[in-house]
Amino acid sequence: MTNNDALVLLDIADGVATITLNNPGERNTLTAPMVEQITAAMDRIESAPAIGAIVVTGAAPAFCAGANLGNLQQSSAESLGTIYEGFLRIARSELPTIAAVNGAAVGAGMNLALGCDVRVAARRAKFDTRFLQIGIHPGGGHTWMLRRIAGPQTAMATVIFGEVVDGTEAERLGIVHRCVDDDQLQTVAHAMAARAAAAPRELVIETKKTIKAMADVSVHDDAVARELTPQLWSTRQPWFAERVAALQAQISSKR
Repeated sequence: MTNNDALVLLDIADGVATITLNNPGERNTLTAPMVEQITAAMDRIESAPAIGAIVVTGAAPAFCAGANLGNLQQSSAESLGTIYEGFLRIARSELPTIAAVNGAAVGAGMNLALGCDVRVAARRAKFDTRFLQIGIHPGGGHTWMLRRIAGPQTAMATVIFGEVVDGTEAERLGIVHRCVDDDQLQTVAHAMAARAAAAPRELVIETKKTIKAMADVSVHDDAVARELTPQLWSTRQPWFAERVAALQAQISSKR
């Protein structure tokens, strides 16, 4: 998906797949055709063993300005579900995902960012829930994701009270992991994703599952037990022996 007419661009380098929403004239709003291309890109990514991480971003100036309002005005449960799939397909991925938020992330576009495992924001980024401001109830799990990530007060301030935050403020509130200078966003996001992609793919997938499963674990001993089975599994894998041998050789060479 690299032609100039594509609504979604896909670039692969260093084991990292970068998905770029590519309709800047409409601020990368989600439409059924764009969602179809996102789904196709994700299918291609997840079927490629050499890809170990995903970065999601938008063609400047916006990240994603939400769902197409024309579609929303004639929406049904089915049509809303179609738009939701644009971010839910990414949120469901077993691979680690980073949202590189380069501009406005509005409504469903904010859902796209919240659905990723980690968010890195440019200083010019804007996080704007905007649901109530246009007279529609939040959807797509927006309130659940935002409350889980940043807490109930931030969810209330942004959703109910209409607070719009830039990248710096989003970092302070815990909506994003890190805020960086605008021109460093893609470099930083790619470098983070490349570190994940450098680890064994199956190990990364299993570890992501473990982190997500820990949401309901409240006792340390239960967490130890939960990690034990996959940890023992990992020690039996060929990559573990290879990496231990490489580390030992590196240590020996420095003596």
